[in-house]
Amino acid sequence: MLNRLRPQVKMFLDPIAKRIRVNPNILTIIGLLVSFLSAYMFATGNLLWGGLFIALSGFVDMLDGAVARNNYQTTKFGGVLDSTADRFGDAFIIIGIIYGGYVNWIFGILALHASLTVSYVRARAESEGIECNVGIAERAERLVIIMIGAFLSYFTSVQLFNMNPLGIAIILIMILGYVTVFQRVYHSWKELKGL
Repeated sequence: MLNRLRPQVKMFLDPIAKRIRVNPNILTIIGLLVSFLSAYMFATGNLLWGGLFIALSGFVDMLDGAVARNNYQTTKFGGVLDSTADRFGDAFIIIGIIYGGYVNWIFGILALHASLTVSYVRARAESEGIECNVGIAERAERLVIIMIGAFLSYFTSVQLFNMNPLGIAIILIMILGYVTVFQRVYHSWKELKGL
């Protein structure tokens, strides 16, 4: 869904990216380290910094691709490194939230499973030669949901079904993640039917 904002984000990021003379792979590693800091903040109970570091890691993640494109440094290895770092970042953040006690571990593990499977289905479909970036909860949406949950938990004392907003956000990610998996498998079936 946030893919619709890509042209506006590109217009904002491209001028910045053209001025950056750093290897985009270094930016990818920095983004991963920021995700780890976010996870650490959640694990130690600091919701505000956990959410802020998610925002920063998302910005760096967008920036590394923009730097690669604008400075003609796009490589196949860079794509592999970026995807791998994204998976590790997602896992770190959700594990930090589970460790911090903001969600029941089973929901956290299922949210992690759903997030990883969303990415796996896309990679597997694309290895068969089809575009598969469909679905309601891609990585950007999942991170925004976690950020909103973290900020709501920090700034309010709202509870729903005896759960804080961050715990609800993780359950929402789990549900939307599995819906996205279904959407991508169905899309792949339609595209590959008869092949």
